[in-house]
Amino acid sequence: MCARRRPGTPDGPDTMADPVADPMAGKTRFDDIYDLPDPRSYFSRLAPYEYEIPHHAQGVFRRTLAARRAGSPPGPRGDGAGDGFTVLDLCCSYGINAALLNHDLTLADLYAHYAGPETAELSTGELIDLDKEFYAARRRTDAVRLVGVDTAANATAYALAVGLLDEAYAENLERVPPSPGLARAMSGVGLITVTGGIGYVTHRTFDALLDCVRLPPWVSAFVLRTVPYDRIAQSLAAHGLVTASDPARTFPQRLFTSAEEQRDAVDRVRALGLDPAGLEAAGRYHTRLHESRQRPGCPA
Repeated sequence: MCARRRPGTPDGPDTMADPVADPMAGKTRFDDIYDLPDPRSYFSRLAPYEYEIPHHAQGVFRRTLAARRAGSPPGPRGDGAGDGFTVLDLCCSYGINAALLNHDLTLADLYAHYAGPETAELSTGELIDLDKEFYAARRRTDAVRLVGVDTAANATAYALAVGLLDEAYAENLERVPPSPGLARAMSGVGLITVTGGIGYVTHRTFDALLDCVRLPPWVSAFVLRTVPYDRIAQSLAAHGLVTASDPARTFPQRLFTSAEEQRDAVDRVRALGLDPAGLEAAGRYHTRLHESRQRPGCPA
């Protein structure tokens, strides 16, 4: 999840964008937890709202990664995975998707670890030392190289320090081009994942990333049903990617924080021609999965 600062506006909790232009205007902002030195407040604050989309993404990303690796060119070892194969997690925050993709852990395990008594009294430095061992002991043998991008410098620094990310870039690609380091890192990226950032990042971020590569990576994005994805899909198509999504399948994101937030979500999905019955009308944000891959016949 990205740090929730809207491109082109001043940072801060009182900044409100045009609700017509900004699909996230009616969504509760948690600015105070997205860029702290460690993720304990993040998990404690979101637990009552049952934030769960990384749980649903875990299996999807693992299956998509396996399919992408199977189609990638042989690496120096002669295997299909390729030694240099990299996943880029967009709006990576504290490295939650990286933790779930590369380690034998569940989202429930992370809630228990960060919102429980075991870590409550530790300093950030002590938590980082603990987490280095925590994640190293649970590292999967098929772990993939992982790069994280987010505007939250503290959050990405934590994820890098504990070993969840191999490279971390605190950059706002809505405003500026990728740094030379990020541009170089993109050359090895075969898959871009995102669970919480669409609406805060737009086609501009994807254009900035894909302009750095010759062959575009696959994109696997969970997108709130309140947020249109058409403009991003158009940009991906311009880079040779075809986007598919099953409108009948949704994934719950979290409970609404208030009746006002729910009303806003219901109004937005209806404005997009969608039916909120049993979904937003029942009390939760829901997402759709959009998968973008090369056109048939194009190199993987």
